[in-house]
Amino acid sequence: MLVGASRTSPATFGPVLAAGETLYSSAGLLRQLGRIELKILRTPEARFAHLPDFPFESRYHQVTPDLRLHYVDEGPGDGQPVLMLHGEPTWSYLYRHMIGPIAKAGLRALAPDLIGFGKSDKPAAREDYSYAGQVAWIRHWIEALDLRDITLVCQDWGSLIGLRLAAESPDRFARVLLSNGGLPTGTGAPPPFKVWRAFSRYSPWFPIGRIVQSGCKRTLSDAEVAAYDAPFPDSSFKAGARAYPSLVTVEPHIPGVAENEKAWAVLEQWQKPFICCFSDGDPITRGGDARFRQQIPGAQGQPHTTLSGGHFIQEDDPQAVARLAIDSIKAG
Repeated sequence: MLVGASRTSPATFGPVLAAGETLYSSAGLLRQLGRIELKILRTPEARFAHLPDFPFESRYHQVTPDLRLHYVDEGPGDGQPVLMLHGEPTWSYLYRHMIGPIAKAGLRALAPDLIGFGKSDKPAAREDYSYAGQVAWIRHWIEALDLRDITLVCQDWGSLIGLRLAAESPDRFARVLLSNGGLPTGTGAPPPFKVWRAFSRYSPWFPIGRIVQSGCKRTLSDAEVAAYDAPFPDSSFKAGARAYPSLVTVEPHIPGVAENEKAWAVLEQWQKPFICCFSDGDPITRGGDARFRQQIPGAQGQPHTTLSGGHFIQEDDPQAVARLAIDSIKAG
């Protein structure tokens, strides 16, 4: 479904770029300035019918006049918020087995779909996506809901976005639970990530559900694989999923490195609980918890754990991740 092809004004995308950041390409800049039409796609709701284990009500928020963000909001409205940020190329469906237990514990379980993923709107050109854009869109949503005392649960791109936001607005965040993610500052990437990045750029075949399956130890059902394919009726909907591996700040020239260095300076003074929950079977992030555990004061004395699973630990052991989040809040 084509939502619109509108000429965007600077006001529409005004908050997208952070100081010092540039856009993905010159075409993206022209779109930001309103000189090229922004084509926005919206996945038909019928694609999400009868999803297994996903009975949650859909909620929406306009992060710009053109872009609608979808999110799940379960549990008591006055409960302490647990913000679960997914990454590439998943959506809030990834947290389906954690949302219920967290809500039943009396907490407010929130899981947004990043723009370009899930039920959120999807700009149709890769150039319309940027690191700064995702940070701005999620920031806008957090501020609109006025979320405070947040427990951040983040993985993959969710960590690049969430850790930046926690460092920018530490007064809104109470603690962090990081799983299979990081906050790169241009110092390189492991070979498996480079293979994945090249695949996302050049492969004519980009089967989202099978990609998610490859990052899990357990075998997903056919219906679960189809649920990860659901947001993408055809290749035109996959621009964001294709773009983001190339936007990870693993090399010095990639926009966002300077901002991540600033965020690290804040995190190195972070006194609030910071818990690492990585898996033993992720070739890209395995061992990436060491820097966080060593350099963040709030990580000292925390119940860090290594779970058996792949990149998408929310599929392999969601109960353990949910329990860790709940227990950390109860511990104060």
